[in-house]
Amino acid sequence: MNHALRRAMANAKMTETELAEACGVDAKTVSRWIADPTRIPHARHRWAACEALGEEEAALWPTAVRSALKTGPDREVLQVFPYRSAAPASLWRSLITKAQKELTFAGYTNYFLWLEQANLAGALRRKAQSGCRVRFLIGDPDSPVTRAREEEEGVPLTLSTRIAVTVSELHRLREVGNIEGRFETGHVNLSVFRFDDEMIVTPILARRVGHDSPMLHLRRSQPDGMFDRFADHVEELWSRGRDIWEVAERGQA
Repeated sequence: MNHALRRAMANAKMTETELAEACGVDAKTVSRWIADPTRIPHARHRWAACEALGEEEAALWPTAVRSALKTGPDREVLQVFPYRSAAPASLWRSLITKAQKELTFAGYTNYFLWLEQANLAGALRRKAQSGCRVRFLIGDPDSPVTRAREEEEGVPLTLSTRIAVTVSELHRLREVGNIEGRFETGHVNLSVFRFDDEMIVTPILARRVGHDSPMLHLRRSQPDGMFDRFADHVEELWSRGRDIWEVAERGQA
C-alpha cells in the first residue's frame, strides 16, 4: 500500500472520488494508486495530485523522482530495503500479478513465498496456463554446499527442510505446463527473482537467513546493466541445473 498517499489524503480530508476529480481520472484508478505501491501515475496525474493534496512528489512517489534524476546504471535500482522482511508482501504479489512472460524464482529454498503469498499455487497455475513461463531454481538438499550453509545458519528450520516444502508444492503443480524446477547450488549466497523486466535481488549475508538480508528492487532500462548481469547469472545456473522431476524419478527407481 502507498501509505504516504493515503496519509496525505487523510490529512487533506480528501476522498478517492475527490482526488480522482482533481486529477481527471476514475476513482478506481486512485484506488489502485493507493493499493499498489509500485504503480506510478503519469506525470501530469502525479502533479495534479500533489497540487490537490499540498504534498511534494518526492513524498508520495519517491521512485518516480529518483528514476527521473538518475542517468547512469543505478537508474535500474527502484528501491532498496536493508532487510527483505522490510519489503511489503504486496510488492511481491504485485510483481507476480503483473508478469506476463516470465516468472523465475531463483531463491535457494523459496520457502517464504509459500508462507507469505496467499494461494501462491493458484496464482502460478493461472500464470502458467495463460502462457507465462514459471521456473524455480532451488538448492540441492543433498549437496555438501547445502549442509555447509545449514551449519553456518544454525537454525532449527534447516535449508533442506525449507527446500522440501518447495519441492512438495511444485509436485502439486507438476501436471501444469510451463512450470519447471531445477536443483543447483551456485546461488546459495544470492537469491534472484525475475518478473518480466523487474527483479528482486537478495545477497545472503554470512550467518543470516534470507529474510534478514538486504534486498534490491530492479527494473531493466539498458543492455548489459545490473538487471541483465543478474539475469545472465541465473541463466548460467539454470543451464547447469538438474531437473527436479528426473531426480525424483531416479530416487524412486
